[in-house]
Amino acid sequence: MTIDNVKWTKTIINDQKLIQMLKRIFTSEVSMFVGEEVRLKGWLRLRRDHGKLIFLDLRDKDGIVQIVVTPKISESAYELAKDLRSEDVIEITGKVNKRPENAVNKDLDTGTVEMEATDIKILSKAETLPFDMGSDSLNLELPTLLDNRSLTLRHPQIAGIFKVQAALLKGFRKAAEDLGCVEIVVPTVVVDATEGGAELFQIDYYGRKAFLAQSPQLYKQIMVSIFERVYTIAHAYRAEPSVTTRHLSETTQMDIELGFVEFAELLDILENVAVEMIKYIEENCNKILKNSGTGKIAFGKIPRLTVREAQEIILKEFKRDNRKEKDLAPQDEVDICKWAKEKHISDFVTITHFPTMAKPFYTMPDPNNPEYSLSYDLLFRGVEVMSGSQRINDYNKLIENIKNRGMDPKKFEIYLQAFKYGMPIEGGFSFGMERITMKLLGLQNVREASLFPRDMERVDEKLSNFK
Repeated sequence: MTIDNVKWTKTIINDQKLIQMLKRIFTSEVSMFVGEEVRLKGWLRLRRDHGKLIFLDLRDKDGIVQIVVTPKISESAYELAKDLRSEDVIEITGKVNKRPENAVNKDLDTGTVEMEATDIKILSKAETLPFDMGSDSLNLELPTLLDNRSLTLRHPQIAGIFKVQAALLKGFRKAAEDLGCVEIVVPTVVVDATEGGAELFQIDYYGRKAFLAQSPQLYKQIMVSIFERVYTIAHAYRAEPSVTTRHLSETTQMDIELGFVEFAELLDILENVAVEMIKYIEENCNKILKNSGTGKIAFGKIPRLTVREAQEIILKEFKRDNRKEKDLAPQDEVDICKWAKEKHISDFVTITHFPTMAKPFYTMPDPNNPEYSLSYDLLFRGVEVMSGSQRINDYNKLIENIKNRGMDPKKFEIYLQAFKYGMPIEGGFSFGMERITMKLLGLQNVREASLFPRDMERVDEKLSNFK
């Protein structure tokens, strides 16, 4: 990399005259130009005044770098810097210097260098902040955090959540494509319930009744008959009358669906995808994970338990008898993960064979005991982050199940068409992006892991604010 093609750009003046101008670089590149003059643009994170020295922390897309401003180097830059406030958008030109050994900041990727400002331009002024954004931790109550979302997202601690989330999505895509899956994009407006039940958002669709999709399930199954292996990242909507730390009305699902696979192979695949995408995050966001204080992720052999076996362990180890319940309670999930961590050195547990009638109509019953299904959940650090099953691929059985659940097969004609004309045995699973992010970083509420969370009380702003 040379200064000619990185640091300088040529600009035409009046269609004839060529001049050389400093090209903007990013904070991640600053250490490459020690002893050279560079230009940076970004947001002022923090200003610190020390007599005739002013220190500025400049934030851009890559990180933060320290700027030193002194009247000795530039009186005009110094006078302007005295009036800068946090979140002002600025352009700074100056010389890159190595920091003295005793001034190296090991917490910053740019901590071995600093920039000596020769010129500062204000590109956009910011109003006075409603709260302190200069500390390393942004300790705000959740309503304040969300009421000021466009501002609080600028804080490096909060922005770090979504860097991890971006890596999660990338890791998922990589794992899916390593399986030979083709990415698909599915609709979110549907004519009837995907999963059954009443947790649907109804919408007016050109004067007709339609709904927001509970999942991309039916469309990804259809696409198995075209590509055999597919994946999608899609929004899902649940009108759940629930205000908990783990539920949202709009979530992002990371789905995979595979043809010509049966139950045991599906379990192997889903666990491998989970481990691979989490390891990808470890490799690419290690510093953020370390700062979260959640500790290293345990990748021991993942235990597999039927829901009834898990309930027996809950009774034996934690003295709660939930053996008549169809599913694990939230506290059961917490405790069975504690058990897995202690006994198997694993932050994951796979739970299988939920009661058939508690699962959607397309779920395959276990041939050896049809009361239970070939379904599974993956628990991670105390919460369910994935669910799925082997699917029914028999056309007539699907129609029978749809009718038995009180639904109309005519509303599933596009879906059923794929099975009427040949569908292999198949199955799949769906990860919840926000829940995985929450548990990776030790967040207390899933809303912290959603850029702009939707729930019973909020659509950007609190619903109570709308007239």
